[in-house]
Parts: sequence; structure tokens; C-alpha cells
Amino acid sequence: MDQKISVKIAGRMFNLTASSPEAEQLYRLAADTINKRFAAYTRTHPGKNVSDLLSMIALNETVLRLGLQKDINQIQEAEKQLARDLENYLKDNGK
Repeated sequence: MDQKISVKIAGRMFNLTASSPEAEQLYRLAADTINKRFAAYTRTHPGKNVSDLLSMIALNETVLRLGLQKDINQIQEAEKQLARDLENYLKDNGK
């Protein structure tokens, strides 16, 4: 059941619709993570405007996500190779 929620990011309120309690939790966790990063970037990059800081956060989070997706893909390929190796081993030695 959809639920209307509000989250605050960089001092601005955003109204969202969460499709489940789990989705609401993820939205709130994401907003909290962004706000923590925003506070850190504000300290380390004084004078930058909100848009620049949020763009830097978005870029860094996307780079992290893409790196994790690459790792997942490599793990999945290794899993497939292990399954093929196991199948071949069992076929050759199961006689």
C-alpha cells in the first residue's frame, strides 16, 4: 500500500510515495546518508553552493554504485564458471 512520506535533504523537504514500509525505510536511510555527506562536503568545500555539493554527492554515489555493480557482475560470472566446472567434474568423475 502506497504511503506518502516527507524527507528533508539539504534543508529542503521532498514529498514522496513509498510503496512499502521497506521502501519508506530505504528513502529515509538514503536521505540520512545524503545529509551526512552534504554536511561533510559543506565542511570540506566551503563556498560551494548547494547544487554543486549535491552534484558532487550524486557523482560519488553513482561511481560507488557502478563499482559495486561491476563487482556483482564479476562474482556472478565466477559463480557460473564454478557451476560449469562442478558439472564437468561430476560428469567426468561420477561414472
